[in-house]
Amino acid sequence: MTEAVLLVGGKGTRLQPLTINTPKPMVPAAGVPFLAHQLARARAAGVDHVVLATSYLAEVFEPYFGDGSAHGLRLTYVTEEEPLGTGGAIRHAARALTSGPSDPVLVLNGDILTGLDIRGLLLRHERAQADVTLHLTRVASPGAYGLVPTDADGRVLAFTEKPQRPEEIVTDQINAGCYAFRREVIDAIPGDRPVSVERETFPGLLADGALLHGVVDASYWLDVGRPASFVQASADLVRGVVRSPAVPGEPGEHLVLPGARIEPGARIGGGTVVGSGAHIAAGADVQGSVVLDGARIEADARVRASMVGSRARVGPRTVLDGAVIGDHSRIGADNELREGARIWCGTAIPDAAIRFSAV
Repeated sequence: MTEAVLLVGGKGTRLQPLTINTPKPMVPAAGVPFLAHQLARARAAGVDHVVLATSYLAEVFEPYFGDGSAHGLRLTYVTEEEPLGTGGAIRHAARALTSGPSDPVLVLNGDILTGLDIRGLLLRHERAQADVTLHLTRVASPGAYGLVPTDADGRVLAFTEKPQRPEEIVTDQINAGCYAFRREVIDAIPGDRPVSVERETFPGLLADGALLHGVVDASYWLDVGRPASFVQASADLVRGVVRSPAVPGEPGEHLVLPGARIEPGARIGGGTVVGSGAHIAAGADVQGSVVLDGARIEADARVRASMVGSRARVGPRTVLDGAVIGDHSRIGADNELREGARIWCGTAIPDAAIRFSAV
């Protein structure tokens, strides 16, 4: 048996207003909750039991995923009553694991989309006989992430979590949010207080002489914690830039879910998803966007790299470019929202009220 812990308890503050009514892992990407893609990839790697470490809106997960049998998995739900940090959440979830002390346990962050060969990571973990193996990726601007330099054999040398000074940026290798733990290492994490696995657990293991192994991988990797990256992730999944068994359709320039209506003369592409019951009117042009269930894009509207919430309405000739429209919002005709504009759930904007808005 291969087991995994999936960390899905965060509030998703950076993704608001998408996460006002929905926990971040349940926000739809490429036609299904983002979490479904992570579960599908874990299943494809041979994982058969996943513990979901929930907290924020915890009650939403089980009604959708149930016991996991429909997804080829056994799912267990463990809920934090108080925030425990990443390390504390892993330790809290471990109560539901059945693996032995030396068995590998996969741990996944709930806001990462990656093409990583998960099975290969587990194999390299076992071959290295490591206490923890970390997926690492290289980025052009590593200063916003946790830096993880390694030696020629892949042994982790240090951890610098979000460096504050230029001289601290000693590598372009960052912690990519996927780990293989020896089970007994998880059991040693304190269980009675908040713990950061990045700032406390990993540096503490290094100081104690534990073997931490880094696997640098150049496959697709994206932190979906912000609206722009979430929309990009959805489009990349639809287009097949990164593959997921959970996408309900073949790769292409758009994904139209059952019950959606696309009028003649409307244009959709760039990996756009049109949700069930949504309506795209004649003359509208929707590119690289997510239009959720029941939303309506009116005639001659222009929507690019944006997310339109459930049952929201975008009026005629309105332009959205990099915008997020909350559930049940109403955007009147002839508005223009660009560069990260966010409209909260249930907001009503009159015709021609906004020509440009950015956050």
